Amino acid sequence: MIKIWKDLFSDNIGDFEGYTIGKMLKYIKEPDIISFAPGMPSPDTFPKEMIRKASDAILRENLEGVFQYTSIPGEDSLIESVIDFLKTDDINIKKENILITNSGQHGIDITGRLFLNPGDSVLIDRPTFSGAIVAFQMERPQFIGINIEDDGSNIDGFREKIKELKKGDNPLPKFIYVVPDFQNPAGITMKLQKREILLDLSYKYNIPIVEDSPYRALRYCGDSIPSIFSLDQKRDGMNVIGLYTFSKIFAPGVRLGFNIGHPRVVEKMINIKEANVLNSPKWNQDLCTFFLKNTNLKEYFRKNQDYYRKKLEITITSLDKYLGKFDNVSWTKPEGGFFLWITLPKKINTMEFFYKAVEEERVAFVPGEVFYGENPEKNHLRLNFSYPKEEELKEGIKRLGNCLKKHL
Repeated sequence: MIKIWKDLFSDNIGDFEGYTIGKMLKYIKEPDIISFAPGMPSPDTFPKEMIRKASDAILRENLEGVFQYTSIPGEDSLIESVIDFLKTDDINIKKENILITNSGQHGIDITGRLFLNPGDSVLIDRPTFSGAIVAFQMERPQFIGINIEDDGSNIDGFREKIKELKKGDNPLPKFIYVVPDFQNPAGITMKLQKREILLDLSYKYNIPIVEDSPYRALRYCGDSIPSIFSLDQKRDGMNVIGLYTFSKIFAPGVRLGFNIGHPRVVEKMINIKEANVLNSPKWNQDLCTFFLKNTNLKEYFRKNQDYYRKKLEITITSLDKYLGKFDNVSWTKPEGGFFLWITLPKKINTMEFFYKAVEEERVAFVPGEVFYGENPEKNHLRLNFSYPKEEELKEGIKRLGNCLKKHL
């Protein structure tokens, strides 16, 4: 009998502690807790009738085939539908530029596996998506984090860090990872000028950009800004790798997404997918194909935008009412997405505050420290407004204010 399993674990996994948010979920499952923690869409936005029709059609037309193995890159019908979908966002790609993934998280993991060796560096925002941090951590890289600004990534900070590394004859980052639209967790959007300058950096120093775009279709106010991928295409370049998911625009249960990029990059990603999951379920792919082909996407997204816009407005109004009276408490005002970022006085450690909020006021959120690759700031928290019901938004923020009053 093996007594000490940890001595047999690989170096990559031995000290790996996993997804902190996932560990916290056990504290927030009780029905009386109002949770702002999970980054989930509201089930009210799921196209339920379309899903029923799609399921009937898929089973009727191809009952045996839908439960078989399928091609590694993805079903041709879904790839073609995604290509048409991306054209509406001024992105023009071919079949060799796309890989269907088993979720956005899977796409991130594949990207890390493709580029990173132990000790390589990745340039990221502070804060940034915790799911990307844990995926990349599997490859044991060094995170170089630069504090995000109100209008997106600190491009000057990126530039200075790259110059510093180059001057010291150190290896440059393998890639720059950004979430430019309604960033998770901060809700911040990168302005157009910064996207262009970030591309300039990429070209000058030969560093790829990984553009994660889960929320791009969920803009509630302001003008749409071109994706970095589309801006790169206008330069006839292929320096950007785009990561997408169906979880936020359709339903997370389908567990599908897609990566786009240079054919050579996609080819190697296909090799990785073959090794770790082989293929994506055909049933799920056929559902997504039906969704893209048989939905008036412009109207569908408009309805979802209207739905989430109202929730965001309720959230901001409630924050003004219940947290606006405190000194040194502030929050971002996103133009889309699912999240906003609250900054508390520096004396408040939001990981400790989380447990107090759950126990005393039955309200939950995500402590900000999980969104840092290194040296976390501990006085922030992420608030999700997409999933709670409207009355829960009001009551939950009231409870948050009550708890804050006790501990300031």
